[in-house]
Amino acid sequence: MVTDDHGAELLLNRDIDFPKSCLILAVTVVISQIMTDSSLHPLLSKLITANHILHYHQVVDAYGHISVRNPSNPSTFFLSGSLAPALVSSPRDLVEYHVEDASPVNDDGRKGYAERFIHSEILKRFPGTNSVVHSHAEPVLPYTVCSVPLRPVFHMGGVMGGSVPVFDIAASYSRNDVQDLLVSNAKLGADFARRFSKTESLTGKLISTTLGAVPVPADAQPEHPTVLMRGHGFTACGVSVEEAVYRAVFTQVNAKVQTAALLLNSAAGPVNAAGVREEIKYLNTKEARDAWASNAKHAERPWKLWCAEVEAAALYTNELRT
Repeated sequence: MVTDDHGAELLLNRDIDFPKSCLILAVTVVISQIMTDSSLHPLLSKLITANHILHYHQVVDAYGHISVRNPSNPSTFFLSGSLAPALVSSPRDLVEYHVEDASPVNDDGRKGYAERFIHSEILKRFPGTNSVVHSHAEPVLPYTVCSVPLRPVFHMGGVMGGSVPVFDIAASYSRNDVQDLLVSNAKLGADFARRFSKTESLTGKLISTTLGAVPVPADAQPEHPTVLMRGHGFTACGVSVEEAVYRAVFTQVNAKVQTAALLLNSAAGPVNAAGVREEIKYLNTKEARDAWASNAKHAERPWKLWCAEVEAAALYTNELRT
Protein backbone atom coordinates (compact mmCIF):
# COMPACT_ATOMS: atom_id res chain seq x y z
CA MET A 1 0.00 0.00 0.00
CA VAL A 2 1.38 3.43 -0.97
CA THR A 3 0.19 6.63 0.67
CA ASP A 4 0.82 9.98 -1.02
CA ASP A 5 1.46 13.29 0.80
CA HIS A 6 -2.23 14.12 0.89
CA GLY A 7 -3.34 10.84 2.43
CA ALA A 8 -4.60 9.19 -0.75
CA GLU A 9 -3.97 5.46 -0.68
CA LEU A 10 -3.24 3.49 -3.81
CA LEU A 11 -3.32 -0.30 -3.60
CA LEU A 12 -0.50 -1.79 -5.61
CA ASN A 13 -0.43 -5.54 -6.15
CA ARG A 14 1.83 -6.98 -8.80
CA ASP A 15 -0.32 -10.11 -9.01
CA ILE A 16 -3.35 -8.12 -10.09
CA ASP A 17 -3.53 -6.68 -13.61
CA PHE A 18 -5.44 -3.44 -13.16
CA PRO A 19 -7.15 -2.17 -16.32
CA LYS A 20 -5.67 1.08 -17.61
CA SER A 21 -8.98 2.84 -17.00
CA CYS A 22 -8.75 1.99 -13.28
CA LEU A 23 -5.24 3.39 -13.05
CA ILE A 24 -6.32 6.61 -14.77
CA LEU A 25 -9.26 6.86 -12.38
CA ALA A 26 -6.97 6.40 -9.37
CA VAL A 27 -4.59 9.10 -10.58
CA THR A 28 -7.53 11.42 -11.28
CA VAL A 29 -8.82 10.90 -7.73
CA VAL A 30 -5.42 11.85 -6.29
CA ILE A 31 -5.24 14.97 -8.47
CA SER A 32 -8.78 15.90 -7.52
CA GLN A 33 -7.92 15.66 -3.82
CA ILE A 34 -4.87 17.86 -4.28
CA MET A 35 -6.65 20.52 -6.34
CA THR A 36 -9.69 20.64 -4.07
CA ASP A 37 -7.72 20.84 -0.83
CA SER A 38 -9.88 23.18 1.23
CA SER A 39 -6.88 25.29 2.21
CA LEU A 40 -6.43 26.16 -1.48
CA HIS A 41 -10.09 26.89 -2.19
CA PRO A 42 -9.87 30.68 -1.69
CA LEU A 43 -6.81 30.98 -3.93
CA LEU A 44 -8.16 28.72 -6.68
CA SER A 45 -11.51 30.49 -6.56
CA LYS A 46 -9.70 33.80 -6.98
CA LEU A 47 -7.76 32.41 -9.95
CA ILE A 48 -10.98 31.26 -11.61
CA THR A 49 -12.57 34.67 -11.03
CA ALA A 50 -9.46 36.39 -12.39
CA ASN A 51 -9.85 34.46 -15.65
CA HIS A 52 -13.41 35.75 -15.90
CA ILE A 53 -12.48 39.35 -15.08
CA LEU A 54 -9.77 39.42 -17.72
CA HIS A 55 -12.26 38.13 -20.29
CA TYR A 56 -15.01 40.52 -19.17
CA HIS A 57 -12.66 43.47 -19.71
CA GLN A 58 -11.44 42.07 -23.04
CA VAL A 59 -7.86 41.67 -21.88
CA VAL A 60 -8.12 38.05 -23.05
CA ASP A 61 -10.46 36.30 -25.47
CA ALA A 62 -10.20 32.61 -26.35
CA TYR A 63 -6.47 33.04 -25.80
CA GLY A 64 -4.43 34.42 -22.92
CA HIS A 65 -3.92 33.12 -19.40
CA ILE A 66 -3.16 33.93 -15.77
CA SER A 67 -1.18 31.94 -13.21
CA VAL A 68 -0.67 32.04 -9.46
CA ARG A 69 2.13 30.64 -7.34
CA ASN A 70 1.18 27.95 -4.83
CA PRO A 71 1.58 29.55 -1.36
CA SER A 72 1.85 26.10 0.23
CA ASN A 73 4.65 25.12 -2.13
CA PRO A 74 6.28 28.12 -3.87
CA SER A 75 8.09 25.78 -6.27
CA THR A 76 4.79 25.09 -8.06
CA PHE A 77 2.10 27.24 -9.64
CA PHE A 78 -1.45 26.88 -10.89
CA LEU A 79 -2.61 27.65 -14.43
CA SER A 80 -5.69 26.58 -16.30
CA GLY A 81 -5.42 23.83 -18.88
CA SER A 82 -5.82 24.61 -22.57
CA LEU A 83 -9.19 26.29 -22.14
CA ALA A 84 -10.67 29.69 -22.98
CA PRO A 85 -10.45 31.85 -19.82
CA ALA A 86 -14.18 32.56 -19.76
CA LEU A 87 -14.89 28.83 -19.52
CA VAL A 88 -12.62 28.05 -16.56
CA SER A 89 -15.04 27.07 -13.82
CA SER A 90 -13.59 24.56 -11.35
CA PRO A 91 -10.38 23.04 -9.95
CA ARG A 92 -10.75 20.35 -12.61
CA ASP A 93 -9.85 23.02 -15.17
CA LEU A 94 -6.61 23.91 -13.38
CA VAL A 95 -3.19 22.28 -13.61
CA GLU A 96 -0.35 22.49 -11.08
CA TYR A 97 3.09 22.93 -12.66
CA HIS A 98 6.66 22.93 -11.41
CA VAL A 99 8.30 26.36 -11.53
CA GLU A 100 11.63 24.74 -12.38
CA ASP A 101 10.67 23.33 -15.78
CA ALA A 102 6.93 23.94 -16.32
CA SER A 103 6.24 20.21 -16.13
CA PRO A 104 2.92 19.14 -14.56
CA VAL A 105 3.09 17.99 -10.95
CA ASN A 106 0.65 15.21 -11.82
CA ASP A 107 0.78 14.31 -15.51
CA ASP A 108 -2.71 13.03 -16.23
CA GLY A 109 -2.50 13.69 -19.95
CA ARG A 110 -4.49 16.91 -19.95
CA LYS A 111 -3.47 19.39 -22.63
CA GLY A 112 -1.76 22.49 -21.24
CA TYR A 113 -0.82 25.86 -22.67
CA ALA A 114 2.23 25.80 -24.95
CA GLU A 115 3.31 29.10 -23.39
CA ARG A 116 3.31 28.00 -19.77
CA PHE A 117 7.07 28.73 -19.89
CA ILE A 118 6.19 32.44 -19.74
CA HIS A 119 4.87 31.81 -16.25
CA SER A 120 7.45 29.31 -15.02
CA GLU A 121 10.47 31.36 -16.04
CA ILE A 122 9.14 34.65 -14.65
CA LEU A 123 8.19 32.99 -11.36
CA LYS A 124 11.62 31.35 -11.26
CA ARG A 125 13.53 34.58 -11.90
CA PHE A 126 11.46 36.72 -9.53
CA PRO A 127 10.59 34.88 -6.28
CA GLY A 128 8.57 37.89 -5.07
CA THR A 129 6.23 37.63 -8.05
CA ASN A 130 3.20 35.44 -7.43
CA SER A 131 0.96 36.00 -10.44
CA VAL A 132 1.50 36.47 -14.17
CA VAL A 133 -0.96 37.53 -16.90
CA HIS A 134 -0.35 36.99 -20.61
CA SER A 135 -2.58 38.83 -23.10
CA HIS A 136 -3.02 39.48 -26.82
CA ALA A 137 -5.17 42.60 -26.23
CA GLU A 138 -5.68 44.41 -29.55
CA PRO A 139 -5.30 47.98 -28.19
CA VAL A 140 -1.77 47.08 -27.05
CA LEU A 141 -0.64 45.20 -30.16
CA PRO A 142 0.25 48.27 -32.31
CA TYR A 143 2.81 49.31 -29.70
CA THR A 144 4.57 45.97 -30.09
CA VAL A 145 5.37 46.53 -33.78
CA CYS A 146 5.95 50.26 -34.24
CA SER A 147 8.51 52.80 -33.06
CA VAL A 148 6.06 54.58 -30.75
CA PRO A 149 6.71 53.33 -27.20
CA LEU A 150 3.87 52.54 -24.81
CA ARG A 151 4.19 55.00 -21.94
CA PRO A 152 1.91 56.01 -19.05
CA VAL A 153 -0.29 58.92 -20.11
CA PHE A 154 -2.58 59.11 -17.08
CA HIS A 155 -2.27 58.30 -13.41
CA MET A 156 -3.79 54.81 -13.66
CA GLY A 157 -1.22 53.96 -16.31
CA GLY A 158 1.58 54.34 -13.78
CA VAL A 159 0.97 50.69 -12.87
CA MET A 160 2.84 49.69 -16.05
CA GLY A 161 6.05 51.30 -14.82
CA GLY A 162 7.81 54.39 -16.12
CA SER A 163 8.78 52.63 -19.35
CA VAL A 164 7.54 49.49 -21.05
CA PRO A 165 10.18 47.51 -22.98
CA VAL A 166 9.47 45.33 -26.01
CA PHE A 167 10.76 41.76 -26.22
CA ASP A 168 11.64 40.69 -29.77
CA ILE A 169 11.74 36.92 -29.77
CA ALA A 170 13.61 36.80 -33.09
CA ALA A 171 16.92 37.36 -31.31
CA SER A 172 16.29 34.32 -29.08
CA TYR A 173 15.58 31.69 -31.69
CA SER A 174 17.88 28.74 -32.16
CA ARG A 175 18.41 27.32 -35.64
CA ASN A 176 15.81 24.57 -35.28
CA ASP A 177 13.15 26.53 -33.36
CA VAL A 178 9.68 26.89 -34.84
CA GLN A 179 9.51 30.65 -35.36
CA ASP A 180 5.83 31.19 -34.53
CA LEU A 181 6.43 33.98 -31.95
CA LEU A 182 5.27 31.70 -29.13
CA VAL A 183 7.31 31.34 -25.93
CA SER A 184 7.07 27.58 -26.06
CA ASN A 185 10.22 26.31 -24.35
CA ALA A 186 12.33 27.07 -21.29
CA LYS A 187 15.10 28.82 -23.22
CA LEU A 188 12.70 31.27 -24.85
CA GLY A 189 10.95 31.73 -21.51
CA ALA A 190 14.22 32.52 -19.73
CA ASP A 191 15.19 35.06 -22.40
CA PHE A 192 11.78 36.68 -22.08
CA ALA A 193 11.94 36.77 -18.27
CA ARG A 194 15.27 38.61 -18.45
CA ARG A 195 13.51 41.44 -20.29
CA PHE A 196 11.67 42.28 -17.07
CA SER A 197 15.02 43.37 -15.60
CA LYS A 198 16.92 46.48 -16.57
CA THR A 199 19.83 45.97 -18.94
CA GLU A 200 22.77 44.62 -16.98
CA SER A 201 25.69 47.04 -16.75
CA LEU A 202 29.20 46.16 -17.92
CA THR A 203 30.29 46.11 -14.26
CA GLY A 204 27.47 43.73 -13.41
CA LYS A 205 28.41 41.43 -16.25
CA LEU A 206 32.04 41.37 -15.10
CA ILE A 207 30.99 40.52 -11.54
CA SER A 208 28.67 37.77 -12.76
CA THR A 209 31.39 36.33 -14.97
CA THR A 210 34.03 36.45 -12.23
CA LEU A 211 32.03 35.45 -9.17
CA GLY A 212 29.20 33.52 -10.72
CA ALA A 213 25.49 34.13 -10.34
CA VAL A 214 24.49 36.40 -7.48
CA PRO A 215 21.83 34.84 -5.18
CA VAL A 216 18.34 36.15 -5.95
CA PRO A 217 16.59 37.85 -3.00
CA ALA A 218 13.51 35.99 -1.78
CA ASP A 219 11.34 39.03 -2.52
CA ALA A 220 12.88 39.91 -5.91
CA GLN A 221 10.49 41.81 -8.18
CA PRO A 222 10.73 42.77 -11.86
CA GLU A 223 12.11 46.24 -12.53
CA HIS A 224 9.71 46.35 -15.48
CA PRO A 225 6.38 44.86 -14.30
CA THR A 226 4.96 45.01 -17.83
CA VAL A 227 6.71 43.88 -21.02
CA LEU A 228 5.38 43.96 -24.58
CA MET A 229 6.04 41.10 -27.01
CA ARG A 230 6.70 41.96 -30.64
CA GLY A 231 3.77 40.94 -32.85
CA HIS A 232 2.27 38.95 -30.01
CA GLY A 233 0.92 40.81 -26.98
CA PHE A 234 2.09 41.65 -23.48
CA THR A 235 2.74 40.10 -20.09
CA ALA A 236 2.19 41.71 -16.70
CA CYS A 237 3.31 40.53 -13.25
CA GLY A 238 2.12 41.12 -9.71
CA VAL A 239 2.76 40.16 -6.11
CA SER A 240 -0.84 38.93 -6.06
CA VAL A 241 -3.58 37.89 -8.46
CA GLU A 242 -5.35 41.18 -7.82
CA GLU A 243 -2.27 43.24 -8.67
CA ALA A 244 -1.51 41.28 -11.84
CA VAL A 245 -5.11 41.67 -13.05
CA TYR A 246 -5.12 45.38 -12.17
CA ARG A 247 -1.89 45.87 -14.10
CA ALA A 248 -3.16 43.99 -17.15
CA VAL A 249 -6.49 45.85 -17.25
CA PHE A 250 -4.94 49.30 -16.97
CA THR A 251 -2.16 48.48 -19.43
CA GLN A 252 -4.90 47.98 -21.99
CA VAL A 253 -6.74 51.14 -20.89
CA ASN A 254 -3.54 53.18 -21.08
CA ALA A 255 -2.93 51.90 -24.62
CA LYS A 256 -6.42 53.06 -25.66
CA VAL A 257 -5.93 56.50 -24.11
CA GLN A 258 -2.45 56.91 -25.59
CA THR A 259 -3.65 55.96 -29.08
CA ALA A 260 -6.51 58.47 -28.84
CA ALA A 261 -4.09 61.17 -27.66
CA LEU A 262 -1.69 60.44 -30.53
CA LEU A 263 -4.52 60.64 -33.07
CA LEU A 264 -5.77 63.94 -31.66
CA ASN A 265 -2.28 65.34 -31.55
CA SER A 266 -1.72 64.32 -35.16
CA ALA A 267 -5.03 65.84 -36.27
CA ALA A 268 -4.13 69.14 -34.61
CA GLY A 269 -1.04 69.44 -36.79
CA PRO A 270 2.62 69.91 -35.92
CA VAL A 271 2.06 73.29 -34.19
CA ASN A 272 -0.72 74.95 -32.21
CA ALA A 273 -2.43 78.27 -32.92
CA ALA A 274 0.47 80.08 -31.26
CA GLY A 275 2.95 78.41 -33.58
CA VAL A 276 4.34 76.17 -30.86
CA ARG A 277 4.89 72.47 -31.49
CA GLU A 278 3.06 70.39 -28.88
CA GLU A 279 3.92 66.85 -27.86
CA ILE A 280 2.02 64.28 -25.84
CA LYS A 281 2.56 64.91 -22.13
CA TYR A 282 3.51 61.57 -20.62
CA LEU A 283 4.07 60.80 -16.96
CA ASN A 284 7.72 60.95 -16.01
CA THR A 285 9.34 58.10 -14.09
CA LYS A 286 8.66 59.60 -10.66
CA GLU A 287 5.06 60.46 -11.51
CA ALA A 288 4.44 56.91 -12.73
CA ARG A 289 6.04 55.41 -9.62
CA ASP A 290 4.20 57.70 -7.20
CA ALA A 291 0.88 57.31 -9.01
CA TRP A 292 1.04 53.54 -8.69
CA ALA A 293 2.12 53.77 -5.04
CA SER A 294 -1.01 55.83 -4.34
CA ASN A 295 -3.36 53.71 -6.43
CA ALA A 296 -2.05 50.46 -4.96
CA LYS A 297 -3.53 51.48 -1.61
CA HIS A 298 -7.01 51.38 -3.13
CA ALA A 299 -6.66 48.48 -5.58
CA GLU A 300 -9.30 46.47 -3.72
CA ARG A 301 -11.99 48.92 -4.94
CA PRO A 302 -11.89 47.92 -8.63
CA TRP A 303 -11.29 44.28 -7.68
CA LYS A 304 -14.55 44.13 -5.71
CA LEU A 305 -16.40 45.78 -8.60
CA TRP A 306 -14.90 43.42 -11.15
CA CYS A 307 -15.83 40.40 -9.02
CA ALA A 308 -19.42 41.65 -8.81
CA GLU A 309 -19.54 42.18 -12.57
CA VAL A 310 -18.55 38.62 -13.43
CA GLU A 311 -20.71 37.12 -10.68
CA ALA A 312 -23.71 38.84 -12.28
CA ALA A 313 -22.84 37.66 -15.80
CA ALA A 314 -24.46 34.36 -16.82
CA LEU A 315 -21.50 33.30 -18.97
CA TYR A 316 -19.17 32.75 -16.02
CA THR A 317 -19.28 29.87 -13.53
CA ASN A 318 -17.09 29.49 -10.44
CA GLU A 319 -17.85 26.30 -8.54
CA LEU A 320 -15.66 27.42 -5.62
CA ARG A 321 -17.40 30.74 -5.09
CA THR A 322 -18.82 30.97 -1.58
